[in-house]
Amino acid sequence: MFSLYGYGPQILEGLLVTLELSVSALLLSFGIGLLGAGAKLSRCGPLRKLATLYTTLIRGVPDLLTMLLMFYGMQMALNDATEALSLEQITIQPFSAGVLTLGFIYGAYFSETFRGAFLALSPGPGEAGLALGMTRLHVARRILFPQMMRLALPGIANNWQVLLKSTALVSVIGLNDLVRVSNQAGKASYQFFYFIGLTGAIYLAMTSVSSLLLARLARRYARGQRMADV
Repeated sequence: MFSLYGYGPQILEGLLVTLELSVSALLLSFGIGLLGAGAKLSRCGPLRKLATLYTTLIRGVPDLLTMLLMFYGMQMALNDATEALSLEQITIQPFSAGVLTLGFIYGAYFSETFRGAFLALSPGPGEAGLALGMTRLHVARRILFPQMMRLALPGIANNWQVLLKSTALVSVIGLNDLVRVSNQAGKASYQFFYFIGLTGAIYLAMTSVSSLLLARLARRYARGQRMADV
């Protein structure tokens, strides 16, 4: 019979923390990715170099190492700043640190995804929009962005799947996510393999549901393209 040995509420709470963390980090990384792609496609040389340095460093360093460096580095910087200003010490909460770190890390991957999608766009629709009197902002929002999303969706889906699984890393900085709670439950109940296996099954379920939802989103963005091909 299926049993959680009395740790059901804790497992559910850890799952909710994981979902909230992953969605928050996704939104942040999405925004950073758009800014990073814009910087890498900019005509400003220093801005392009800065964005290239950012994506190169982040993609070349292990995620766990980046998380530890950012978490403890941000805390040390805050401690030094508050001490210098004679202010009360500020403690970074693990959830906030997890969102900022994952968003910063996967912002680099989204930057490359969006940059490639923008480069693959045909200039014709945008030029037609400008010729019809649309502003550049309207062209970007109504024409270029939907087309870019259609091309970027495979990369977005892959980045989301990896980000979702990478939320397990935040357990090392003290956040009571699904992995940390399951680890504690397994040790306390002497059913470590059982709880870790259950955690793996939950992650598999989340990624499977995500794949289905992203496939539906991809079909929605592809409607106009299929009609144009006909």
